[in-house]
Amino acid sequence: MRGLLGSGAVTSTRTAPARVLPWAALGAGVAVIAALLALALISPAPLLPTRAQDALTLSISVLIESLPFVLLGVILSIVVQVWVPPDVIERWMPRRAWSRRAVLSLLGMLIPVCECGNVPFARGLMMRGFTVPETLTFLIAAPIVNPIVIITTHQAFGFDDGILIARLLGGYAVANLIGWLYSRHPDPDGLVTDRFRAACEIVETESGGRGRRSLAQFVVELRAVMPALVIGSALAGAVQVLVPRDLLLAIGSNPALSIVAMIALAMVVSICSNVDAFFALSFASTFTPGSIVAFLIVGPLVDVKMLALLRTTFRTRVLVGLVVVVVLSAVALGGVVNLLA
Repeated sequence: MRGLLGSGAVTSTRTAPARVLPWAALGAGVAVIAALLALALISPAPLLPTRAQDALTLSISVLIESLPFVLLGVILSIVVQVWVPPDVIERWMPRRAWSRRAVLSLLGMLIPVCECGNVPFARGLMMRGFTVPETLTFLIAAPIVNPIVIITTHQAFGFDDGILIARLLGGYAVANLIGWLYSRHPDPDGLVTDRFRAACEIVETESGGRGRRSLAQFVVELRAVMPALVIGSALAGAVQVLVPRDLLLAIGSNPALSIVAMIALAMVVSICSNVDAFFALSFASTFTPGSIVAFLIVGPLVDVKMLALLRTTFRTRVLVGLVVVVVLSAVALGGVVNLLA
């Protein structure tokens, strides 16, 4: 079973909600943000409590930071699905399952987008015929082996305390571990949502020239990803305001607790992987090197914004499994770095 296309028809009772709900959620989110921005511009005095204003500001900043990469990811997804001949990718892919995953986990070195843009690109890979475990391997590795991420991490930390090397090798290992674990699942295609199956069917049945298919796929991907991006950004802003950072900073010098604190911070702040190293650098003087590595591993993979985006494609139990594996791996990597540093 190579992919999801042709895996079975989706009835009209499924596809109808899939077409209505994303637009409704996106419209509601955009309307709320636009209304609050308008009120803020026309009113001389704050109309919201300070914490609510902070949450709104953080939410909008996460949204604006992520949006360009999401659009780039959608465009790259369309290029792979519509414009690249079917046999081009398969021509240089190994035949063995483990080696295919190993190669796909390095594909992110050629794609200069952050974790947000990788989600629509990964959806395109599955629509093209790649299996769920193969796509998960790419999806987990890509935000870390991204060339921009490598450069910014080196600019922030150089080779001090092995943070850069630990991030690269650790992210690659975690991605292939996740790919292997889900390759053992008896029904990998059952790990995706019904809505994604419906999107696959729409793409498969779309006729016309490449331009028309590209436009249709662009609409399909935006309808799937944008509501999740709006909701995820709102959650990230709200959580950042509600979680007391003073408590996180107070335990930064403890080798074990600092790792836990930085993992929690990584899941909360939802910073783009292209710039998260500079954010982590501000904690380097008070937190252990292992906790910095844990932050740089967890943030691009399972922060609240990323989980909202992943939910457009994968079922909840997949997200739970990803969080458990990534967090446990980050704890182990952080502990090793603290011992060696």
